[in-house]
Amino acid sequence: MSTLEQTTGVTSWTLDPTHSLVEFSAKHMMITTVKGRFADVSGTIVADEANPDRSSVEVEIDTASITTNVDQRDGHLRSADFLDVETHPKITFRSKRVEGAIAEAGDEFRVIGDLSIRGTTREVVLDATSAGRGRDPWGGERASFSAETKIDRRDFGLTWNQVLEAGGILVSNQIKLSLEVQAVKASYYGKGWR
Repeated sequence: MSTLEQTTGVTSWTLDPTHSLVEFSAKHMMITTVKGRFADVSGTIVADEANPDRSSVEVEIDTASITTNVDQRDGHLRSADFLDVETHPKITFRSKRVEGAIAEAGDEFRVIGDLSIRGTTREVVLDATSAGRGRDPWGGERASFSAETKIDRRDFGLTWNQVLEAGGILVSNQIKLSLEVQAVKASYYGKGWR
């Protein structure tokens, strides 16, 4: 246990990208849910269990790592019609505050912060649930949580769409974001197979 952790109860964690998932979903033609994910994600968490409101989260996502398992669609999502990855290579999230308990499995909390996509920043609220903590075979400590939110993509300049002949639009404006995150206590990250 570090001196900082002993004296303050504050721990630092590094997001484990090989055991984390950042997924999004949208409606196609108003009737079918299409899902995708970002493969390249990094981030840090500073957790203060005694004072969760002092905890913080920072995440960075490589926009070019978007995948829906359809090459043509992925290319369109990377283009200037959507993420414009050449001009805006990163999506970032920086928390402003955390509300609720974060220490035990099942604890529910909210992470309020600034989400930046395509050069536009908006405040979002992530509804999160702690999945618990445990030791890995190499002596490291891991923590996990789930989170989700919904955004209107137009708020971030993602306005491309097509009107359908029968009415409605090709791509929904509302996007659901879902996260499954595993993080490793920083002093142990890099030890052993992950």
